[in-house]
Amino acid sequence: MFMRQISSIIRRQAMAELRPVVISGPSGAGKSTLLKILFKEYATIFGFSVSHTTRSPRTGEENGKDYHFVSREEMLRGIAAGEFVESAEFSGHLYGTSKAAVQTVLSKNQICILDIDMQGVRNIKKTDWSAIYISIQPPSYKVLEARLKARQTETEEGLRRRLLAAKLDMEFSRQPGIFNLVIVNDNLEDAYSQLKSILLEEIEMAKSLQK
Repeated sequence: MFMRQISSIIRRQAMAELRPVVISGPSGAGKSTLLKILFKEYATIFGFSVSHTTRSPRTGEENGKDYHFVSREEMLRGIAAGEFVESAEFSGHLYGTSKAAVQTVLSKNQICILDIDMQGVRNIKKTDWSAIYISIQPPSYKVLEARLKARQTETEEGLRRRLLAAKLDMEFSRQPGIFNLVIVNDNLEDAYSQLKSILLEEIEMAKSLQK
């Protein structure tokens, strides 16, 4: 098994190919927490693709770091020109991942992480991308509801919308052939162990390319 992994890494290293990692799951499932741990352990191995959005920056957000903030007209032109690997509309605003943003990460021999919703996953699945698809899910709908309520950051209507989206996301994660791995985040340590395990081959390859 170990020799097969080494052989695979050497073969793909010759092609200089690092697979992007698509992370999806409902708000409150623990994606951000798991990714923070991953980036802390492998600071130079992973990189985020900076998404584009037509919404206005929130307090503390920086253009080019948190998002590329653009006009609706500019983003629609980019989508029409085929510059985006995926795009979606949420609450009246466009969001999307540009091919250039992904390439910026890959050019540093880093594994590109895309944190996107299920609409974005569907769009990327239509492409010829060889990505790793991972879904982070809560133990149950009730647990997720409790987590979101405990945040106290949403209006009643906002919470209702998030819970509806979460229910659809949980159903989506159960569809066969969509995700390489579905992680039920009931225990943070176990969830991180599963996340790290599926990425080990890419991590080793990135280390080799960065030498």
